[in-house]
Amino acid sequence: MAATPQTNTTLPAIAAALMEHERFCICGHLHPDGDCLGSQLALAAALRRAGKQVHTLLADDELLDGRFAFLPGFDGLVRAEGFDEPFDVFVAVDVPTTERLAAAAAVHGRAPLAVTIDHHAVDTRMAQLSYTDPDAASTTVLVWELAGLLPIERGADVALCAFTGLVTDTGRFQYQNTDAAALAAAAEMVQAGADPALVAREVYQQRSLASAKLEALALGRMELLVGGAGALSWVARADMEACAADKSDTEPLIDALRNIAGVRVACMLREEQGIVRGSLRAKDGTDVAAVAREFGGGGHRAAAGFTFQGTLDQARAALSARLSQLLGA
Repeated sequence: MAATPQTNTTLPAIAAALMEHERFCICGHLHPDGDCLGSQLALAAALRRAGKQVHTLLADDELLDGRFAFLPGFDGLVRAEGFDEPFDVFVAVDVPTTERLAAAAAVHGRAPLAVTIDHHAVDTRMAQLSYTDPDAASTTVLVWELAGLLPIERGADVALCAFTGLVTDTGRFQYQNTDAAALAAAAEMVQAGADPALVAREVYQQRSLASAKLEALALGRMELLVGGAGALSWVARADMEACAADKSDTEPLIDALRNIAGVRVACMLREEQGIVRGSLRAKDGTDVAAVAREFGGGGHRAAAGFTFQGTLDQARAALSARLSQLLGA
């Protein structure tokens, strides 16, 4: 693994420390994606197999992406706001900073022992035990490895959650982070009981009519930048209301832009009350995480997100200018 400022221990050491305690809270970042939820639920399943008591927390109160409702333990996720149960260890997965823990930061702050398992490299550490590997294709790959160090059998429940996180964070094994280690881990997960067809069906083949309508709007108003090297589009709050859509319906839109021939970088904007959520994807070596950080976000070199403080028109202008600069350099 690549050295990171956060890392101060090893996965075997974390496994040993976890086995010394009985009550756990596991939480990921706000606006959880497939890797975040898969990491939480895979680790929770593994610890429960070891006889531990586990609470899985949600950092914010946003509506969860219903595509992941098939994952074991999904129905047991609870909001961190107001959580007051006793626990011994707080494990943060797929999240590098307390700011990204949102409401769960208060729970994290009272943890007797805090642990971080992640693949997002930042310059600070937020836990006594921290392991971050930016070369890992997903955080679930690290959780899968950690589960293999516990005195349990990594069953189908652990494998399904871990595989789902890996599939989604590699874009169905299409992104640049798909490597031999990711594919080897995927094979282990399938051998342990993960069902690739089930994951494909639940996550990628259950698209709503509202989502299809939003895609038609997004493609119809798409702006091509720098001779088609960049693609930028957006959905407004009014579009969401007209299509009776929710946040999960917008998830496939960025790939519709990214898939266009010649496009190197795609940007999809979604208007909310007073802010704009943005997603960035790259097909080549362009570092979109660096762009996301400029707007207060972050992520990976090929896939990142941010929250723009301003209007949709302001966000469109700012991202159009920045991507034109990036791609025209």
